[in-house]
Amino acid sequence: MSNTIIVGAQWGDEGKGKIVDYLTEHADVVVRAQGGNNAGHTVIHDGQTYILHLVPSGILWPDKRCVIGNGVVLDPVALLGEIDKLAAQGIEVTPEKLAISDRAHLTLPYHPKLDANRESVRGGKKIGTTGRGIGPTYADKVERSGFRLADYQDPVALAEKLAAKVVEANLILDAAGVEPLDLEAVGNALNAALERLAPFTRDTAALLHREIKSGARLLFEGAQGTYLDIDHGTYPFVTSSNTTAGGACTGSGVSPRAIDHVTCVAKAYTTRVGAGPFITENQAFSDRMHGMGREFGATTGRKRRCGWFDAVLVAHACRLNGADGLAVTNLDGLDGIETIKICTGYRLRGELHDVPPARVEDWEAAEPVYEELPGWPDTPTAGAPEIGSLPTAARSYLDRLAELCETPIELVGVGPDRSETLVV
Repeated sequence: MSNTIIVGAQWGDEGKGKIVDYLTEHADVVVRAQGGNNAGHTVIHDGQTYILHLVPSGILWPDKRCVIGNGVVLDPVALLGEIDKLAAQGIEVTPEKLAISDRAHLTLPYHPKLDANRESVRGGKKIGTTGRGIGPTYADKVERSGFRLADYQDPVALAEKLAAKVVEANLILDAAGVEPLDLEAVGNALNAALERLAPFTRDTAALLHREIKSGARLLFEGAQGTYLDIDHGTYPFVTSSNTTAGGACTGSGVSPRAIDHVTCVAKAYTTRVGAGPFITENQAFSDRMHGMGREFGATTGRKRRCGWFDAVLVAHACRLNGADGLAVTNLDGLDGIETIKICTGYRLRGELHDVPPARVEDWEAAEPVYEELPGWPDTPTAGAPEIGSLPTAARSYLDRLAELCETPIELVGVGPDRSETLVV
């Protein structure tokens, strides 16, 4: 396997964690390059469930190296909690296995409070943020007033800067009637966390360049999905980072010229967590999935909104990301359905469109144009041992998705376990 980027082709929750975990066998280094602990990757192996938010999925492999790049916003307390939970599950996270960029920006206790306050004042126009403080952290980064891991090298300057930021945040929180933060408590917690993280911290861009020069194979793990991208997503119902393939380069310090392959990941249907437009959303389909115990967010536990596969959405994502291949997950979620729909176009004010609109108002006004395919109600795909053993109708469905998305399918998921992944 060459240097490969894994990126979501929908609104996140496509099963990227499982695909990354599966492909890690053929990689040497797994890199996370954007987002924060608003991401949630669920990986199931040998009956054990691992839920990861900041640590790359490759950590579950004993002989692989993981990197959290400069583009990630890092809640140090949350990261340590994740590391401790992994240790309790028998996965030791050591500085030899995990490196964290000294240029990664820090999510501090006032960021989630500001996040919640901003969401509350939106009233009926809430974005549906996870409340983890990701947006305010990226806002500080862009305003050039944020904290990076490297700032721990000068504790005096760090303390002065932190005091000023806590005072600033408390003014906003006090005006909103929110309990202010205690500077001493914030400082003590931050210092204790950064002291534990110091052995993991280094210049990860330089580390990755050395790895590439030595012939190592890199696997980049995307967080969220294409349509949560701050530029290309359903703005303003998006996250605060570039979730597309280009973000893997800026968020890691690895040149685009070092990338050999991009794989987009999409569910065999469509899901979304939180607010925002969703053209193929279907309540009956959602109820069916929730009734099966499926489609609950790994980060928030919220019910995911569900609908039919949107080929307009995924085809455009494949173009944006320069996808060489497509991984289709959760095919087994369609087991038992008589007739399956695929959205092949959007009808907007009487005109047919084959690319997503820019304005959120147009997203909300558009109607899906469907084609119908026969399902495979009597022959489940769950646990199928190889691609050739899938029902004929399921293989025809996959062929049609590849045709509409103009991208060959490389992998198919037929269950949650690592082993339930079929190579096409």
